[in-house]
Amino acid sequence: MTFEEQVAEGAAVPTDGWDFSWFAGRATEERPGWGYVRLCGERLGRADAALDVDTGGGEVFAEALGRAERVPGVVRAVEGWAPNHRLASAALAPYGGVVTLVDDGAAPLPYDDGTFDLVLSRHPVSFPYAEAARVLAPGGTLLVQEVGAGSNRELYEFLMGPQANDDAGYVERLRGRVTGAGLDVVDLRDARTRVEFFDLAAVVHFLRKVLWTVPGFSVDAYRDRLRALYDHIAEHGSFVCHSRRTLVEARKP
Repeated sequence: MTFEEQVAEGAAVPTDGWDFSWFAGRATEERPGWGYVRLCGERLGRADAALDVDTGGGEVFAEALGRAERVPGVVRAVEGWAPNHRLASAALAPYGGVVTLVDDGAAPLPYDDGTFDLVLSRHPVSFPYAEAARVLAPGGTLLVQEVGAGSNRELYEFLMGPQANDDAGYVERLRGRVTGAGLDVVDLRDARTRVEFFDLAAVVHFLRKVLWTVPGFSVDAYRDRLRALYDHIAEHGSFVCHSRRTLVEARKP
C-alpha cells in the first residue's frame, strides 16, 4: 500500500474502547510477565465491592470478572468518554456492573468513603490515588497497572524530536504518590516490553487511540515525519519501540 493509502486506513478506524484486535498482523506488544488480568481475577474472587477506574470499554474489567471464582456483589466502574461509557455499560451488564460517566480526570470519585474493598485500573490517564484511598474500606486493596514514564519513547521522539527525560526516577516518584495518599505499598514492579509496528496504518491508528503518546497528534501536523516512518518500515520491515508498564498493589491500613 502507498503512504497515502496507509495513512487513510489508519485514520478511518474507530477508536472507541480498548479492544486492540484490529492490530492483529499489523503490530505486536509484549505483555508484562505478571499477568494483570489474572491478578485482577484472583482479587475479584475475594472482593465484595469492586471499582474499576478509567474502564475504557469495560473489556479488561469484564475479562477479569469472567475469570473470578465469584463475582463481587457490587461491581462499579467510571469512564470519562461517552462512546466508551456505552461500550462499558454493555460489557459489564452481565456482571451487574454499573458504569458512571464522569468528567475525564475530574475528582472526586462519585462514591462515599469506604465503599469498596477493591479498586482497579489498567492504563489510567492519571490515576487519582488519594481518591482511591478515600473510597477504599480499611484493609481494602488497590491494583493498578500504570503506563510508565517514557513508554514508547522511541516512537514519540521519532516524530517529535528529543524530549525531556526523567524516566529514571519515575518508580520512586510513583511510590511517593501511593504512600502520600495514605496507602501501604504491597508490590511495585516495572517492566520494559517490546512493541513492533509492521505498517504505517497501525502507527496512525495507535496514535489516534492512545492519545497521550503524541499529545495533539494529527496526520497533517506530522505528515513529514510519518512519511519518514513509512520509509523506515519499508527499509527495515517494522518499527520497534518499547512500552513501559508499572504494577502497583497497595493496601489501605
